[in-house]
Amino acid sequence: MFTAKELLDIAVRLERNGDTIYRQVIEKVTNPKLASLLEWMADEEVKHAEYFEKMKSEVTATPTNEVAEEFGRKLFNEMLGDQSFSLKDVDFRQIDQVNDMITTFIEFEKDTVLFYKMLDAFVDNEENQKTLRRIIDEENRHIERLQDFPGGKLTSIAGCK
Repeated sequence: MFTAKELLDIAVRLERNGDTIYRQVIEKVTNPKLASLLEWMADEEVKHAEYFEKMKSEVTATPTNEVAEEFGRKLFNEMLGDQSFSLKDVDFRQIDQVNDMITTFIEFEKDTVLFYKMLDAFVDNEENQKTLRRIIDEENRHIERLQDFPGGKLTSIAGCK
């Protein structure tokens, strides 16, 4: 099974990845409302990474059982299926419609929520569970705000890497 620290490391990476990508896209868009939304989301991702770092510092090491860990990893990977949890593979140069970009971000946020819901089963500290559930609620608000954003054509995203 993954250790709590490993799962929290993944969560920190997810949040930092989201922060990085959102900030890169902000630099490329001319729509001030979209830039503002992405900046808010990037700031949220930073806060979430800090929550997970704090949780990680509170986790105590537990003895390992290699057979159980391997089984747990396989089960975990099967449960996740083909969820990418990454925006790094997205070629933003190919996206010229706001709706397409929003859809991409919504899928990333949904994958993140799925991961955090699974992570919840591994959190045994009540305070950390409350924090994780608050983060899940915040990620769902990201999805709602993205879904409410009006579509249209992007004029300057073509140079985004």
